Amino acid sequence: WCQVWFAAQTSIKLALIVAIGEAVLGVIIGCMWGYIRALDRPLTELYNIINNIPTIIYMTLIALIVGQSFTIMAVSLIATHWLVMARNVRNLVLMYRDREYNLASRCLGTPIWRVLTKNIFPYLISVIILRLALAIPATIGLESTLSYLGLGLDINTPSLGVLLRNARNYFLDEPYLLVFPAVIVSIITVTFYLVGNAFSDAADPKNHR
Repeated sequence: WCQVWFAAQTSIKLALIVAIGEAVLGVIIGCMWGYIRALDRPLTELYNIINNIPTIIYMTLIALIVGQSFTIMAVSLIATHWLVMARNVRNLVLMYRDREYNLASRCLGTPIWRVLTKNIFPYLISVIILRLALAIPATIGLESTLSYLGLGLDINTPSLGVLLRNARNYFLDEPYLLVFPAVIVSIITVTFYLVGNAFSDAADPKNHR
């Protein structure tokens, strides 16, 4: 129980840092991607290049070349997982960029940052919250998979993935060592999914008309 408790804290801490980091980076890049027409082509090509290479390849190379630690994994996941948030934000910005009230604001000389923050950002909040909530269980699941394969956190760092990796050698004799961490991962995944959907619906301006 103590192992699962401390491991869950490490995994959730990593997931929160990664989720917030990729949300901030994804929103900034996504707004620029969708609003500034000159950036659309280069960022689209960058998205295609990064997105078409499996994450396991990135993490394997990083683990072998740079090393394995909490900080390295957090930075690596943020650097490769901002794509989904940026793509969603970009698509929404494209939808609202040329609406009449935004065109009127631009004709009146309103700065770009004010148009984005006042006119467009409120419509992005529900999507950002949903992606933020889904990124947490996704990060925990990915960390568990990578640590199980020996590519995640250092073996001395307690995490759910490390527990699952260590328990596979004792599964036949002591199956609870594998079952308990797996149950915690499942509970966290379902909980954040439900909470994310609830907050996303509550923050959607379309539901308050």
